[in-house]
Amino acid sequence: MEKLQHQREQLSQLKAKTSERYIRGDMHGIHYAVSIFIATAILWICVHMLAEKNPIWAISSMVATSDPLMKNALMIFKARITNALVGCTIGLAFIAIGGSHLITLPLAMAVTVLLSTYVIRIQTMWRQAPITAAFVIAAGLEHHSRLGGLQAGVTRMAEVLFGCVVGLAVAWLISVLWPLPEPTAKA
Repeated sequence: MEKLQHQREQLSQLKAKTSERYIRGDMHGIHYAVSIFIATAILWICVHMLAEKNPIWAISSMVATSDPLMKNALMIFKARITNALVGCTIGLAFIAIGGSHLITLPLAMAVTVLLSTYVIRIQTMWRQAPITAAFVIAAGLEHHSRLGGLQAGVTRMAEVLFGCVVGLAVAWLISVLWPLPEPTAKA
């Protein structure tokens, strides 16, 4: 019986040493992995299975807005939503005015960069504005009608926004259930 107890203690010590060797007391990566796992499962079920759409836009947006620390997640979320809405607005506007020409995509992206850089001025995630304009217009170019393009662009934007919201909600839930200490400055 003592030998079994001794083996258990040795195994426990080995697990602790292995854990310390790899994570060095920093649980942020594991925390983030759990959050990403849960949010991806939610998005897969909601977007792929229920809405019968490809969830890649929602999942990529969730990853872009997720962070183990809620303060960071909120900052990224606000910046991502703002810049995504700017990009979406410009993309939809270009589709609405007849965006089925080859020049539409580069022109809309350039306008979005200028607007995001000089008017909106949110430096965090500012590149999301032209990226969003690009995928809204790309969704619109897949259709041969202005209305179909607008509907596709709005659908894709809704997927992106839904992914952002799910990412933030899961980050909040995980932070409540499993709070992490604020990172300390390393010497």
